[in-house]
Amino acid sequence: MLKICYFLLALLCSFFSFSQNSFSVSGKLLDESLKLPLESATIYFSRVSDSTVVDYTISDKNGNFNFKLKGINYPVFLKISYNGYKEYKKQFETLSKDHDLGNLYLEENVSSLNEVVVQSEIPPIVIKTDTLEFNASSFKVTPDANVEKLLKQLPGVEIDEEGKITVNGKEVNNILVNGKPFFGKDGKIATQNLPAEIIDKVQVTDTKTKEEELSGTVASENASTINLTIQEDKNKGMFGKATAGYGTDDRYESSVLFNYFKDTQKISVLGSSNNINSVGFSMDEIFDNMGGGRNQSVYINSNGSFGINGMRFGGNSGITKSNMLGVNFSDEWFNKKVDPNGSYYYTNSITENRNRTGRINLLPTGNTSTNSESNTKTDNTGHAINFDIEVKIDSTTTLYLSPYVSKNKTLDQYSSFSSSFDSENVLLNENTTNNFQDVERSSFTNNLYLYKKLKRKGRGMSFTMNNEYSNNETNLNTNTNTVFYQSGNPDDSRNQNRLDTDKMDMLEFEVGYSEPITDSLKLSFETSFKTQRFRNDKATFDFDASTNTYTDYNDLLSNQIFSRTNTFNGTVGITIKKSKYQLNMDFGTDFLNYDNQSIYLGAVTILKNNYMYPNIRAYLNYKVAKSKSIYSRYTYNVNLPSAEQLLPFENLANPLNTITGNAFLKPVENHNLYFNFNNYNYATRSGFYSYFGGSLNKNQIVSSTVYDSDFKANTTYQNIDQTYNFYTGFNLNKSYKKEKRIIKYGLGIGVNYNLNQGLTNAALYEARGIQLNPRVNFSYSIEDLITISPTYKYSYNTTSFKNYVIDNSNNYRHIFKIEATTYWPKNIVLGNDFGYTYNSNIADGFQKDFYLWNASLGYNFFKDQLLAKVKVYDLLNQNVNATRTITPTAITDTENTVLQQYVMFSLTYKLEKFGGKDKKKTHFMMD
Repeated sequence: MLKICYFLLALLCSFFSFSQNSFSVSGKLLDESLKLPLESATIYFSRVSDSTVVDYTISDKNGNFNFKLKGINYPVFLKISYNGYKEYKKQFETLSKDHDLGNLYLEENVSSLNEVVVQSEIPPIVIKTDTLEFNASSFKVTPDANVEKLLKQLPGVEIDEEGKITVNGKEVNNILVNGKPFFGKDGKIATQNLPAEIIDKVQVTDTKTKEEELSGTVASENASTINLTIQEDKNKGMFGKATAGYGTDDRYESSVLFNYFKDTQKISVLGSSNNINSVGFSMDEIFDNMGGGRNQSVYINSNGSFGINGMRFGGNSGITKSNMLGVNFSDEWFNKKVDPNGSYYYTNSITENRNRTGRINLLPTGNTSTNSESNTKTDNTGHAINFDIEVKIDSTTTLYLSPYVSKNKTLDQYSSFSSSFDSENVLLNENTTNNFQDVERSSFTNNLYLYKKLKRKGRGMSFTMNNEYSNNETNLNTNTNTVFYQSGNPDDSRNQNRLDTDKMDMLEFEVGYSEPITDSLKLSFETSFKTQRFRNDKATFDFDASTNTYTDYNDLLSNQIFSRTNTFNGTVGITIKKSKYQLNMDFGTDFLNYDNQSIYLGAVTILKNNYMYPNIRAYLNYKVAKSKSIYSRYTYNVNLPSAEQLLPFENLANPLNTITGNAFLKPVENHNLYFNFNNYNYATRSGFYSYFGGSLNKNQIVSSTVYDSDFKANTTYQNIDQTYNFYTGFNLNKSYKKEKRIIKYGLGIGVNYNLNQGLTNAALYEARGIQLNPRVNFSYSIEDLITISPTYKYSYNTTSFKNYVIDNSNNYRHIFKIEATTYWPKNIVLGNDFGYTYNSNIADGFQKDFYLWNASLGYNFFKDQLLAKVKVYDLLNQNVNATRTITPTAITDTENTVLQQYVMFSLTYKLEKFGGKDKKKTHFMMD
């Protein structure tokens, strides 16, 4: 491990040393006739041979520009583009030393009856005040490429093996199409399915909340938004894609995406159905919806499950049959004064899983172990509707509404058997459970934001109203039998029906006012009131054998909980915005009124508490250079204990764990700090990103558990002094391009250090954990011929314990993957994904390692409108899902059901039909 750290440190130092010895090229832009400076002109270097952009910048308010470059040993053009002026171009055979070009005069592009207007070359990159804009036609991609392939060609844009997009080192968390969400703001469906040929511009801005966008406030988040604008002549028409496949073991997949665009009106429909653990919309050109390889088009959770727009699907934990239908709509009404966007989703998923778990329970004296097996079948059906509506009331007033409604029904069958043993392998208890529950959930949320611009620039008033309501009803039939072997306590057998109702409603109002003091200094004032109420009712009925019904009310397992929180806040904010940095600090005070009540066994318990705490938020965004920046954020807030943690009545729902609240708990105080540094060098196509952060929690609420001789637990809650979690790491990447050959490599490491505490058998334990996660990736490709991409990840986890029988536990994991794709002969695509995973220290009886090999062979025909494929999942038939997890209280080995080997035959049809004729543009292509 130490050798790995030294190697990475040496490599990092060599990278930094490689980044030195730069030189500058500078100058000043002036209007030829008026001799006035030209601000925000785009200046860029491009190769003479193939027009590839080497580097670019923008002129400041005085017309000055400055490049920081390294040695360039090939001919390049210096080009200057400014709207309304003729293009400036100067050739350099090589560049290896400082150049001061002095004053450069641009000639205005004026037309008259006796003159011919010269059409300027469209620059590949345009830099505006807060927007980086790429001209899509300047970047060469294959005719059938999607938007993701286009993004990979843009300088500064990186897409890693997990599908995460970054621009100049900043993560992209919002993707729009013509300024509107496209089936969710994460934009994965857009990047995977929209053809690159219809895109006109790719615009990159800082991600802003709707409040920041409308009020003109600087972005508080360190993330980017990509907006894809569609070519005007392609904004009328329809396009889409449909895939259907069937394979061995009755595996099947089908998906369709249809889009209709007509000027501002856009309607999209998607649907899918499969039983291969897929959401159905990867549209990966090699493997379609097949998982386990490069298919990472939607959010993938650490347990292998995945989701889209809040809807969860099963991944490696079981086998899921899923069906989905979605509709997205956007338009502009009433002369663009009303801007609606909305979507509807229907989802259904049925997941079946068999789980096997071995757990070592960590104790101060003598560990115990628990072995369990379970079977689950979950049928979930959901409907969701959401809208974003922006109304321009007048030139100074804007209203924004975003209602969301969802309704879900879940049917869940669960059966399990578990047994616990002491350190001498003596049986302590056994539990058998058979449950069936019917859960219905409904929710409504809405955000209303009204902003009014006042006469002075930067002055404005805002009003915000947020409300939320949810209702969850659970009907559970449970049949459990728990046998205790050591204490002589009677066995616990239950055949019951439990009705559980959870209701929550929240209403919040906020009024804000901002006042500019100077051009760079602004004060803001906000006051808000928030009220939130919870109610939980549990009614339990025992089975009556005489009537064969659940009619005997069980008051020991029935209770009611009521909770209400009123929060009043006043905040003063200071914003400083300079050309190089932006600083924002908000200082406020929260006045909280917290009331809780329980009814149990006829006794009413009432707890009332009043608190006053500061609320602090601050962030700094410092721009060191064009693509080099520093971002830092600090927050302080308070979390209240839940009603269940506070109210001191016994919760006997779990036969192996009785839980009692603690009325004397204090709120948890949270300090959070984050810092990062981004640097991307366009001339060398190399990027570096480093980060550091952590959280410190004072009065952390932890479980205090005492076990009896049967390993039955009695749990309450306590405050401890503090816990913390700190993390740091870096990533670097570099690419080389020569003609049609591209080499990319990247490496990084993440380190996490945390302290957790708790109470077990009245003894305070400590668990100090270190996680180390180095990774490296490489890619070699020849355009339209072959791509090879190996990756390697290593994860190491070690935890040191205090006041436990064991002092330390550790494990590590190797993950190696290689992806290979060939595009030869013509119209034939062959893909292979091979992976190897190794888990150390996993318990006997669990498989430590496995291979996963997926293969695909595709053939394009009928003018590339049809694509036939044969795909093989798990070619070696070795896929398993076995993992080890180390927590402060247990070491757990788990195995779940996974998809096994199958062969799939599929056919994909592509539809593209656009109105109008292509407009001719004067531009150049970029490799």
